[in-house]
This record gives sequence, structure tokens and C-alpha cells, in this order.
Amino acid sequence: MMICRVVGSIVCSCRIDGLKHTVFRLVESESGLQQAATDTVGAKPGDWVFLTTGTAARFATGDYEVLTDLAVCGVIDQWPPASAPN
Repeated sequence: MMICRVVGSIVCSCRIDGLKHTVFRLVESESGLQQAATDTVGAKPGDWVFLTTGTAARFATGDYEVLTDLAVCGVIDQWPPASAPN
């Protein structure tokens, strides 16, 4: 798992059937790497979230047929922000 900050939403109206009606978020790591992640928990821009990758990401969506390899698993309510940029 990894921790990233949600920096935006991704709108994708034309997609393959395997993505169904999944919501996408743009997440950014502390090193600045930006990636698209599926989001079934309702994270908002500015939220710190933890994500899972690979096959575990498919399980995290609750629908094993969703084609994803990065999924938001939860919004972090409290986290020692000593290393987290504001």
C-alpha cells in the first residue's frame, strides 16, 4: 500500500466496458508522481488516501470485474504530518 494526496478528478466519458462506471481520481505521491486511481470511497481533492495496487486493487473496488491496478482504499483522517507537505 502507499499514501498519496488526491489532487483532482478525472472525467472519462468514453471507456472500455471493463471500467464500468468507476470514479477516477488523480493522486500524487510525495515525490510528485501522478497516477490515476479508481475511487469507491468518495475521496476529495486535498484528501490524503491510502491505495493498493495490482490484483488487490480489483478486490478493493468490490467488483472483481473492474479493470484497475490502483485503487483508493480509504481516506486518512489522522496521520502524523511531519513528513507531509501542506
